[in-house]
Amino acid sequence: MSMMRFSGEGHGAGSRLKAFAARALPAAVLVAAPLALFSLPAMAQEERARQPVISVSGEGEAAIAPDMAVLQLSVVRDAKTAADALSANSAAMTDVLAAIKADGVAERDIQTSNFSIFPQYRHFEPKDGASRAPEITGYEVTNGLTVRVRDLKKLGGLIDKSVKLGVNQGGQITFTNDDPEAALSDARKAAMKEALAKAHTLTEAAGVKLGKVLEISENSGRPVAQPMMRMAMAKDAAPAPVAAGENSYTVTVNVTFALDQ
Repeated sequence: MSMMRFSGEGHGAGSRLKAFAARALPAAVLVAAPLALFSLPAMAQEERARQPVISVSGEGEAAIAPDMAVLQLSVVRDAKTAADALSANSAAMTDVLAAIKADGVAERDIQTSNFSIFPQYRHFEPKDGASRAPEITGYEVTNGLTVRVRDLKKLGGLIDKSVKLGVNQGGQITFTNDDPEAALSDARKAAMKEALAKAHTLTEAAGVKLGKVLEISENSGRPVAQPMMRMAMAKDAAPAPVAAGENSYTVTVNVTFALDQ
């Protein structure tokens, strides 16, 4: 009877062990599964490292005429007091803004880009080893505008009118395009065509076959700003001649291909 009791206890212990194992197994699987998932990228990279590849680059360029100019204008006024300098500056800028709007420039294309009030100092040379603090002799107020001119035919006349109404600093012009996506698309196609041509030439010379594309990356470049034109600030200056030229958009693509041996 004792033997039978011992056998029964052993059977119960075995059942408990099986039940414990059944409960523990899902947890072990849950722990192992993320580890397996985390190892997949590493395995993919290792597999990629063993795969023969070729990497090439291509550059494409597309040039189009600009359809917009960004103009920098500033009104600078000096006076003995900050209040007087600000008053004179504001009066001139009010006239400039009115003229710009009257010329058809929309509110959204006019933005204050710089405003400052600076004291002007008189500096003294040290005398008998003693230095003297600078004295404030007046104030300078600068109010700047960034103006987007979408009708380039009006650009020269707008500059001339602004100068006559009080603009006495700035005049830098950057020619750009409101929507250059069509040009960038052409540049991308040209860049990819060049990259493919390079890849075919290299693989033919090496006696291997070009496989599928594994990776493509792109670097696009906006046109470098045209050399800034600083206009004459004399009140009697003739209307500024303006030549817009062309804007060139460049795109570089980097392409990695598999090699089929």
